[in-house]
Amino acid sequence: MAEAHTVYAMLSTYIARAMEHATYEITEDGRYFGSIPITPGVWSEAESLEKCREELREVLEEWIVLALKRGESLPVIDACDLNLVAQHA
Repeated sequence: MAEAHTVYAMLSTYIARAMEHATYEITEDGRYFGSIPITPGVWSEAESLEKCREELREVLEEWIVLALKRGESLPVIDACDLNLVAQHA
């Protein structure tokens, strides 16, 4: 049980650190576009900044799960390395 808690804590930390690298801009049509440059292909677009952030986090979570299922390595973000977790799973 302690190991599961540690994995959850590492995942939460990884997501939080990745979100700190998110960039947002307002598009020509007034929508918000967000991306996390360190995580290729992770982006969102929404009518409000709050919704854009929510969607970006969801896309990031799905991107992490897919990469782990495929055995792909994830970028180390601010010294947080989920690849170590995947090796022990």
